[in-house]
Amino acid sequence: MKNSGHKAFWRNFKFKYKLTVINENTLEEVVGIHVSKLNGLSVLLSACTVIFLIAALIIAFTPLRNYLPGYMNSEVRAQVVDNALRADSLAEALNRQKMYIMNIQDILEGRVKTDTVGSMDSLTSIRTEELMSRTQEEERFRQEYERKERYNLRSVSERTEVTGLIFYPPSRGVITTEFNPEEKHFGVDLATASGGSVLSALDGTVVFAGYAMDYGYIIQVQHVQNFITIYKNCGSLMKQVGDRVKGGEVIALTGKSDDKRSEPHLHFELWHKGQAINPAKYIVF
Repeated sequence: MKNSGHKAFWRNFKFKYKLTVINENTLEEVVGIHVSKLNGLSVLLSACTVIFLIAALIIAFTPLRNYLPGYMNSEVRAQVVDNALRADSLAEALNRQKMYIMNIQDILEGRVKTDTVGSMDSLTSIRTEELMSRTQEEERFRQEYERKERYNLRSVSERTEVTGLIFYPPSRGVITTEFNPEEKHFGVDLATASGGSVLSALDGTVVFAGYAMDYGYIIQVQHVQNFITIYKNCGSLMKQVGDRVKGGEVIALTGKSDDKRSEPHLHFELWHKGQAINPAKYIVF
């Protein structure tokens, strides 16, 4: 009975209907089309596939891809940063011009004696210091911070020059293990989904790509200004040694490590001149 039910279902699904267009005056058949539910479903799926391919091609080969998360190229990102710096410079120039006008008003109204002012810049500095005077809370915070950092030599050595560099996050995920060199953990662990993209943090050249028993697939990229990034616990590699990569380009895929007790995660390290530095200080994860 079950087989007969399946046969009846497929027979009904494949049963063809005749769609006829008849001339009203002569009752002559003009067009006759034989259709079935299977034909209709096939046409619908074909139409959806064509629409999807057209949309994918439009997004892939037009500037629309820059509006998708993670697809902004380095040129657009650099332009955004440059525009932000220009806006900050214009705001600073406008503020100085405003202070200049206020100083002239004070001199004309007699609030400031002209013989006590060396230059307009000195008067602007005095006014700025008055407007930006510290509150009691700010003064207490500064004293507490200076007391803690007075003998902290690591804070000086960890300052790294990153002028003009824009770091891409290597993968989408939440930091599960922080940077802790005291415990020989020279990077951060990101909880990721298996099969996700691993992106290069900067433009560079792949100098190592291989497999290790403890860390799975590993890829290492050399960047400018003596930066090196290391990506461990990858599921598979997309680049080979010697390949040139762009910042934000996919270089590997995330995967589950050999340790069955651990969840899929990416171990990411950032090195500068032979010293491991905290990636969280330069990359927004």
